[in-house]
Amino acid sequence: MSESLAFRVRTIIREVPDFPTPGINFKDITPVLADPVLMSTVLTAMAAPFLSERITHVVAIESRGFLFGMPIALQLGAALVLARKPGKLPWKSAREAYVLEYREDVLEMHLDALVEGSRVLIVDDILATGGTAAATARLARRLGGEVVGLTVLSELTALDGRARQQGVDVQSIVKY
Repeated sequence: MSESLAFRVRTIIREVPDFPTPGINFKDITPVLADPVLMSTVLTAMAAPFLSERITHVVAIESRGFLFGMPIALQLGAALVLARKPGKLPWKSAREAYVLEYREDVLEMHLDALVEGSRVLIVDDILATGGTAAATARLARRLGGEVVGLTVLSELTALDGRARQQGVDVQSIVKY
């Protein structure tokens, strides 16, 4: 990823202390979303490392991952799959539980979202401890997908979430 793009994004993301719970410093990406030129550049950069990977499905993680997932899927000519919180999908779903740095959670995907041999790129806004992305990867593999990569806007390197992404090419625009 370009250092100048990383610098632009790093300077515009707001840090909100003690949100959603005390001790968590939330990275607020809404200023990036409010800048259409920067957002377009970010989306292109997030998709670029995977252009030659024959991605068939982009799995976007609820909820901020949805903002990045659809435009990246369109750039890659891939289908979009939603990884959602429990009870939000209207059809038969598989689920995967996981632990975050400040709570436990569950993700679900439709049973027919992937087929055997699907080449999957997971998309989210941030990689922290890596629990959400790892759970999404486990779920995608159970449904027949081959997880090729994970692309995120920002990465909290001190939390070492990258280490939990076994065999997956992890790309991020900004590292903190």
